[in-house]
Amino acid sequence: MSTQRPRPAVVTGIGVIAPNGLRTDAYWKSVREGLGVLGRITREGCEHLPLKVAGQVEGFDASALIEERFLVQTDRFTHYAMAAAALALDDAGLGHEEGPEEPFDIGVVTAAGSGGGEFGQRELQKLWGQGSKFVGPYQSIAWFYAASTGQISIRHGFKGPCGVVASDEAGGLDAVAHAARAVRRGTGAVVVGAAEAPLAPYSMVCQLGYRELSTVDDPDRAYRPFTARACGFVPAEGGAMLVVEDETRALDRGATVRATVAGHGATFTGASRWKESREGLAQAIRVALDEAGCAPEEIDVVFPDALGVPEADRAEALAITDVLGAHAKRVPVTAPKTGYGRAYCGAPVLDTAAAVLAMEHGLVPPTPHVYDIDCDLDVVMSRARPAELRTALVLSRGLMGSNAALVVRRGGGLAR
Repeated sequence: MSTQRPRPAVVTGIGVIAPNGLRTDAYWKSVREGLGVLGRITREGCEHLPLKVAGQVEGFDASALIEERFLVQTDRFTHYAMAAAALALDDAGLGHEEGPEEPFDIGVVTAAGSGGGEFGQRELQKLWGQGSKFVGPYQSIAWFYAASTGQISIRHGFKGPCGVVASDEAGGLDAVAHAARAVRRGTGAVVVGAAEAPLAPYSMVCQLGYRELSTVDDPDRAYRPFTARACGFVPAEGGAMLVVEDETRALDRGATVRATVAGHGATFTGASRWKESREGLAQAIRVALDEAGCAPEEIDVVFPDALGVPEADRAEALAITDVLGAHAKRVPVTAPKTGYGRAYCGAPVLDTAAAVLAMEHGLVPPTPHVYDIDCDLDVVMSRARPAELRTALVLSRGLMGSNAALVVRRGGGLAR
């Protein structure tokens, strides 16, 4: 039996397109300062709907960032993913215009919760209003969950292992784990992440079926997890992409190793069964810690799912305590997404990006709009907290019942 040590999978690039920042540095500045950017939804056709508040991406000009030949065949969710992927590749030093030297050594994995609803709605309106001859040929692909994976790989000439993860919100973390395992099996690098665009009339009507959705019209009160006044989550668009790479390969080419993807766990407990999610999430955390070789007391910060539903928040707090024990009362917990919204599959990838940045800067960001905690956790509020951060735990749960946990460590793993 081989005793060869697994190839460490590390993060070398981060790209963010989010309501609170169109680049990683802008995103981190907003997160560390605890800025709230939630606001009234202004998209055309959405004015009459009961969902009033969301995290909108403002100032994003897709035509300035993406070639026209890609724009005409893709939805807004893919525009965000392509832009974030390009930023991540540039950050990792892999954004070469001439294409990769070894195209079969780089893959792409994305997660998606709903696909291209805006594009699909537009083409269906043409179908029923004008007839089938007026429906564009890209309707068949633009709405599809895998569109972002396909278009990123085509645009950059990547021909390595590609995939798409469909396991609701937790799919963002599952995709990162999928990429890390591909690297450990021999792939050089994987561009991985998720971006969503749920703020279009058809997509919003679909979301209204979620009882966990907040329809409060005050941006300061609409999304307040772990409080007695929690009333649901506020959706957001945007997301993040990472470059996950073999550490030896990264060091050989002179790249900066930002973090190590150390462990992952996933379970399933059923749609909206939040009480049962306590056990399922706790098991996911245990599996992630075990894979990372990490003791509970080594966790320095937790980025929770933070759904904003009292029953779900209690279950998550108890799951953290079940695994971390007495350490759960001491470890700082932060949910920056309360300032910009919960971007479905993009949410845990944005949390992962924030975790890496927090470890780099030695700073636990605050949880905007949250001032009175109704749980036995050390939730960071009001202002950022300086701390020595070596290991972060990122959690996610999906409305359809998936649970996931990811352990990331600061810097590389070869020296450990």
